[in-house]
Amino acid sequence: MAVKWKFAASSRELRVLPSFAPPLPRLSPNDPRDGVPERYEVVVVGAGPAGLMLNLLLARYGLNDTSLLCIDAKPGTLKSGQADGLQPRTLEVLKTLGLADEILTDGCHMEEVAFWNPSPNKDEIIERTAIVPDVAVPARFQHEVTIHQGRIERILETDLLRYSKRGVQRDTKLLDVKIDEDGDSEFPVVAEIETAGQRRTVRSKYLVGADGAHSVVRRCMGLSLVGESLDHIWGVVDLVVDTDFPDIRRRCAIHAPATSVMVIPRERIATGDYLTRLYVQVPDEATPDEDQKPVNESTPKDARARRSQVTLDGIFHAAAEAFKPYYIRPKTDGAVDWWAAYQIGQRVSNQFTVKDSKGANRVFIVGDACHTHSPKAGQGMNVSMMDSYNLAWKLAYAINGLTPASTSPGKPDAVLDTYHTERHTIAQELIEFDRAFSSMFSGKIGAAEDGAGGLTHEQFLHVFSTGNGFTSGCGIEYPESPVVQKVQGAKKNPIEGTDYLSGILRPGRRLLNVKYRRHADGNRRNLHDDFLSTGRFRILCLTSYDLLYPKGVSAQTLRTIGSAVLPRFPASVIEQVVIHPRLSREFTWRDLPAELKRHSEMSFYSGYEMDDVYKIYGVDAAQGALAVVRPDGYVGTVAALDDVKRVEQYLERCLRTVQTAI
Repeated sequence: MAVKWKFAASSRELRVLPSFAPPLPRLSPNDPRDGVPERYEVVVVGAGPAGLMLNLLLARYGLNDTSLLCIDAKPGTLKSGQADGLQPRTLEVLKTLGLADEILTDGCHMEEVAFWNPSPNKDEIIERTAIVPDVAVPARFQHEVTIHQGRIERILETDLLRYSKRGVQRDTKLLDVKIDEDGDSEFPVVAEIETAGQRRTVRSKYLVGADGAHSVVRRCMGLSLVGESLDHIWGVVDLVVDTDFPDIRRRCAIHAPATSVMVIPRERIATGDYLTRLYVQVPDEATPDEDQKPVNESTPKDARARRSQVTLDGIFHAAAEAFKPYYIRPKTDGAVDWWAAYQIGQRVSNQFTVKDSKGANRVFIVGDACHTHSPKAGQGMNVSMMDSYNLAWKLAYAINGLTPASTSPGKPDAVLDTYHTERHTIAQELIEFDRAFSSMFSGKIGAAEDGAGGLTHEQFLHVFSTGNGFTSGCGIEYPESPVVQKVQGAKKNPIEGTDYLSGILRPGRRLLNVKYRRHADGNRRNLHDDFLSTGRFRILCLTSYDLLYPKGVSAQTLRTIGSAVLPRFPASVIEQVVIHPRLSREFTWRDLPAELKRHSEMSFYSGYEMDDVYKIYGVDAAQGALAVVRPDGYVGTVAALDDVKRVEQYLERCLRTVQTAI
């Protein structure tokens, strides 16, 4: 067909952006490379899951290759071993990044856990005593997924290359890092790095250590991991098994007379076979290396020598004894993919940040650099990535001049400071849970040892079940802070109920996914698909029955937010999602406030046709409610529907204003 004429708007290139939204607006100057030596706004050390997650988010939020540098000593992504499990909350986050589909399609879904314990029938030796759901709390994904860590790293890095031409600078070691304000107070963090034998110095405003349990960043900053170790050594092996054990494709906790084993089913590999991971308790001991020594151990032992006593054959022998009367062995020669030995220990750094002389946080540690624990609760990679998910938006806001403190560069930033408060709280909870879980898992059912006090199957099952909110990642709660407002104030709390795991709105908790129907086109959607990880705050308006009355509270609230609140803050940083209950009659846009269509035309939903959103969130439909949701999906504050002032004051704590209040 002949084309007579054609026209293309200058903004058309936005249609092919590799993201869900444009980068965050920038209100601060951007000239990091103006001068020698190299200068970056953020340097990330380490490209494991935590480092890649942070680097990818910062790149999506708008930091380009002149602002952001990620280095890693390894030549490529992980090829074998290490972490393998993704919890429901991590899957929710990856879904909001558009990165979950391959993982969900190709990974192994763990939906059930089988418990095996000593059998009263001596010929049977062990018997199955229970099968329970692996995830027992409401979540968008009611299962865990196991898939190789290297594949997760590859997915993250592939997506990073859509935003960064350089990607990760590999084969690059960090030699030293220090804070030197005299040399350049704006870029005070000095890092000595080496690539292919060539040393160079780079400066940055901020540096993040995502460089693992033996973190160079942590050591150079004078931080250390403190905690304790238990006298249990475990072997872990990934392999293709040949076995007649009936639950080999379920997650299993086996307390056998001989020893304890955890079975983790893994993904299908290129040969068509399915991997299995075995955690096997073996009779040995080990202690951590120098920078990870427990504070309560007076006679440290040689960790390397003791670990060297553990062999692959020894792990197989212990596993074979635990599985009796069933057999288990490698399917063929070469079926073993990876194995290692480790000691159970729980350690956490007292500080996740290091400040300059003015009290501003300049150096951060994330992931294994700031907390280590046993792998059996499946938390390592998940908690590490969530460290970065918490830090990324706060760093981006501070750099882009979007926080209240960013109007005074170089001064402490209350929003950025909450990284340590929030994530250190979670790390401590993780350590406490892992200590109890690992101690009980390493004990024998019916035996009084390791403080288990005659561990019973019911006790172990109780610890597993009650810890599910934490292990799933869905039940964590951040404390009161500038970005979490729990104290209600003068007006009555509009939220009824306390079952927060089931979705009752609570500041500091994640916003539970619900299903609802969009007014504009009838599209049935998941709420999390409207709360994507684009770095934006959201105001969630749960209107009341009076929405169709121009003088009602709902209409007045929507007009006030649309005309007086949103314009006070940087453009496009706040989005609005509106939900309505069952109303008295059918309606069109002409029956609603003009501000509703202007700000929420494609984010206006019926809250009763699919899920009962009001009941799930604990909101009386006759009263309605407001909630502000942070860029990482956690509720920042809740307010009565007519208490717009509370919402505005909360946003003023988090965001720089561009207009004065009316």
